Amino acid sequence: MSKKSLAEQEALEYHEFPQAGKIAIEVTKSVATQKDLSLAYTPGVATPCLEIEKEPQNAYKYTAKSNLVAVISNGTAVLGLGNIGALASKPVMEGKSVLFKKFSGLDSFDIEVDTQSIDRFCSVVSAIAPTFGGINLEDIKAPECFEIEKRLIEELDIPVMHDDQHGTAVISTAAIINACELTNKKLEDIKIVIVGAGAAAISCARLYKHIGVNNILMLDSKGLVHKGRSDLNVYKHEFAADCYIEHEKIFKGADAVVGLSKPGSFTLDDIEHMAESPIIFTLANPTPEIMPNETKKARPDAIIATGRSDFANQVNNVLGFPFIFRGALDVRAKSINIEMKIAAANALAKLAKKEVPDYLNEIYGRELCFGKEYIIPTPFDKRLVVEVSAAVALAAIESGSSQLKDFDMKAYKKELAKRIK
Repeated sequence: MSKKSLAEQEALEYHEFPQAGKIAIEVTKSVATQKDLSLAYTPGVATPCLEIEKEPQNAYKYTAKSNLVAVISNGTAVLGLGNIGALASKPVMEGKSVLFKKFSGLDSFDIEVDTQSIDRFCSVVSAIAPTFGGINLEDIKAPECFEIEKRLIEELDIPVMHDDQHGTAVISTAAIINACELTNKKLEDIKIVIVGAGAAAISCARLYKHIGVNNILMLDSKGLVHKGRSDLNVYKHEFAADCYIEHEKIFKGADAVVGLSKPGSFTLDDIEHMAESPIIFTLANPTPEIMPNETKKARPDAIIATGRSDFANQVNNVLGFPFIFRGALDVRAKSINIEMKIAAANALAKLAKKEVPDYLNEIYGRELCFGKEYIIPTPFDKRLVVEVSAAVALAAIESGSSQLKDFDMKAYKKELAKRIK
């Protein structure tokens, strides 16, 4: 057995002590007397059961459904670890549940489904869905993840979102919006190269199109995704160029590159061919496609973002999913649609331009101010729960995903603000 490094040993001890795992259940009602017990369980519990039988929406009133999200995976695409299986993915899914609770106050159960069958996975999730107010799909490999999400959205009447796809898309869209503002580029005029063609890349490209980007080129492990290739799945076809383009011309004059692949999948030579003031997002984790110091040396005029917390402009999904689900559940949305995702991206972009509270400057040890080194908010910005959740809730109502009438947005934002401590 190989010897564990200090960092590895620290991680193992963190997960083992003082008790195994990172999550537990807490009781929200008193169970201190015989009467409490009779209300919590038999015979008192029968009354809300019958009310829910008569009107299923009463489950939101008498149970934890309205504040409960499932984090569900089959372990086929876990972080940078690959297909490690359902059980081995559990520490990650527990971690996702922790983030839901920490950042948005949503309770969460992690559920690991031990199957790689699309049919069986969807059947299991669909069968247990009544328990939850929303379902966060996690770490499911492409292209199966697209079909799984599509089926479950069609089958269920609660929000379902595969965060690996849409989280990165929402956060990077906010970053693109602000980077374009800083460089005086128009969304409809820019050329974006997306390096990678998996779940996150496809979803990013779709969201970029929805905000007005017209010129998108996509690269996979075999090069340019174009209509002359016979090996493309239906999802890649959506972003296939009309014909083959030589590699050196792909990056020539490009305004932005979004790396969603692996280290070295594009190079310093590539970014040197980009337009002035290029937008360079190297989002491979834990090692970016190109390290930021190398990018800055080659293109000092660039705006740079990564997926790492030790560099400026971290594209971190925790900026999105806790608050997207918070807003969706609070208005009982039936789904998380494109309008809600764009609303989240716009809310993030706007928040980055507001004056930064002192506590964030203290956390990060520098003055944060909208500019090249600060184009999106940081995960510890307590205002996220108000600004993003409220924007998503409003978009759900205005787009028809929620059927709530006479929703008091002012009161809702006040209620959300109580979560800021």
